[in-house]
Amino acid sequence: MTDMTNHAAPPASSPASPAARLALVGDRSPDVVSHSRIPLLLDALAGRDRLVLDAYWIPSEDAAADAEAVRGFDAVWVVPGSPYRSEAGVLSAIRTAREEGIPFLGTCGGFQHALLEYARSVCGLTRVAHAENDPGAGDFLIEPLACSLVGHEATVAVEPGSLAQSVMNAERSVERYFCAYGPTRHLDTLRAHGLRFSGHDEDGHVRIAELPGHPFFLATLFQPELAGDGSRPHPVVRAFARAAVEHAARVVAGRAV
Repeated sequence: MTDMTNHAAPPASSPASPAARLALVGDRSPDVVSHSRIPLLLDALAGRDRLVLDAYWIPSEDAAADAEAVRGFDAVWVVPGSPYRSEAGVLSAIRTAREEGIPFLGTCGGFQHALLEYARSVCGLTRVAHAENDPGAGDFLIEPLACSLVGHEATVAVEPGSLAQSVMNAERSVERYFCAYGPTRHLDTLRAHGLRFSGHDEDGHVRIAELPGHPFFLATLFQPELAGDGSRPHPVVRAFARAAVEHAARVVAGRAV
């Protein structure tokens, strides 16, 4: 794991929240814009919101080699950058966060793989595939979008009463994308097994997924980390950071009992 320290600490005169350990799961690359944006967001979260996250990059292959790779973290963010070097590693990290109640955020490729993990592990759809990872598969959950969203902005309608709506404090939002794949089939089966699709584009295509009953499980096809210039984190990122800090506080409180 590579420690991402060097982000700003909260002002000494202000009370600081407990530091939370954040696992950034993905294959870090200077060519992925969101990867270079994340350190700026961590600085802003610490300086503006007093939400201090100690972030560690976990390559997908490391997550595949070690089933314990994200266990013990206070939050897991599966970041963009697919195809990942190890699909199995990414799915393992998502499953650990989902089953153990660790706050989870998946953006772009993270969204796609969150749905893939749920379909295989919860819904019994063990043969569904991601077309980018396995183009010769016979049953796709994630396929090329009819119109690529690489570099696009588009409106997302958010369902009232959802986690997404409470986090974003809006029922419509314009969001940035950098993806060419999305969910197509079996969505009714995922819904029937408890996954909620709480955001859609203007044509009704799924853009946000969440898991009711989980402390914080949110996945977006759009990339909230690309909003603005990084100095004011998107509400989704801020809420995720807050959930991570709350998880860290609960762990500390549990150890004190």
